[in-house]
Amino acid sequence: MFGLLGRKLSHSLSPEIHSVFGDYEYELFEREENELDAFFADTSIDAFNVTIPYKVEAYNRCDVLDETAREIGSVNTVVRKDGRLFGYNTDLYGFKYMVKKLGADFAGRKVLVLGSGGASKTAVAASRRLGAKETFVISRTGENNYDNLEKNYDTAIIVNTTPVGMFPENGKAPLKLKYFKNIEFVIDLIYNPCMTALLLEAKKLGIPYINGLPMLAAQALRSAEHFFSKVFDNSLIDKAVDKITADMKNIVLIGMPGCGKTTLGTYLAEKMGRECVDTDDIIVAKDGRNIPEIFSSDGENYFRDIESEAVAECGKRLGIIIATGGGAVMREENRDALAQNGIIIYLRRNIEGLATGGRPLSAGENAVYEIFSKRRETYESFADYIIDVDRDVAVTAERLSKCVSLY
Repeated sequence: MFGLLGRKLSHSLSPEIHSVFGDYEYELFEREENELDAFFADTSIDAFNVTIPYKVEAYNRCDVLDETAREIGSVNTVVRKDGRLFGYNTDLYGFKYMVKKLGADFAGRKVLVLGSGGASKTAVAASRRLGAKETFVISRTGENNYDNLEKNYDTAIIVNTTPVGMFPENGKAPLKLKYFKNIEFVIDLIYNPCMTALLLEAKKLGIPYINGLPMLAAQALRSAEHFFSKVFDNSLIDKAVDKITADMKNIVLIGMPGCGKTTLGTYLAEKMGRECVDTDDIIVAKDGRNIPEIFSSDGENYFRDIESEAVAECGKRLGIIIATGGGAVMREENRDALAQNGIIIYLRRNIEGLATGGRPLSAGENAVYEIFSKRRETYESFADYIIDVDRDVAVTAERLSKCVSLY
């Protein structure tokens, strides 16, 4: 029996990752601190991983420690052999794998590590092994803190090991990258959301970035090697990352009102076994009035504010299909909310083929053309893929499937 020890594990991806490596039982062991004695003494558990907040506890309870565990002072993999507990730290391997995946060169560079917890120690140790010129840890109250960041604006690499921006606190960032003029790479150990506010800013600034999912999968593979005393093919790391990313990512449909977003979303939901949510439906449910009534009574600005709330709510979710209102992407905050977990699909359709009934902004001669001229550039620049809409929804879906793995 194998599994993961921690306090709160409801959102853990470890079982899904380990399922890629082999056909073995991998359970989640949620335990309070007063239950640890019994857990570590349970000989029915052959080996297990350890996560927050028990990595130091595991370190202190193991009979034998590997070199990396001793260096960092924490254990994330425990194997029971010959009546003794062997402790390993595979987080460092995972971190180095992630860095290699990004293509980041630490040699001779200044590194800024945000946070001073266990993950921070791993990042500092890895930076040292990778040849960083100097590494500074930023904490809330230490010598280097968030109130004197200007001392480190010459940093080349930033590593976030804090939970700032992690679900459900999406949209928050520990700092602003725009002040770091020499920044070359940004690493965020968070993987839910797929793109934190920190990584979204890195993308806008053209800075290479990566989230923590490759590290999670790589350390899991090395853990499995300790479990079974065998070497696994490293290609399984990317396989696990690709599988989980595909499961996590939302399909976000954008485009003009009446272009067929809801029709395609409903079709895809049935084919993919996913839920389709329409932001307009959420708005109507929240407000209690239909959209023309909202516009007529309170105006467009009021509607857009409610729409932003609906988009933020949907954007936090994982593995769904989102049909947006035609103007939703015109606000940057909405684009960020949708991009954090989404693959953005612009459904392009001839203006003459758009349905305009019940759409307040599309009423009136030439109104649709004027709206499209204002939105076209945003649609195209924000989209990951542009799909031409066919009258047959199955044809449109097939066009999309050539760009994105759907079924």
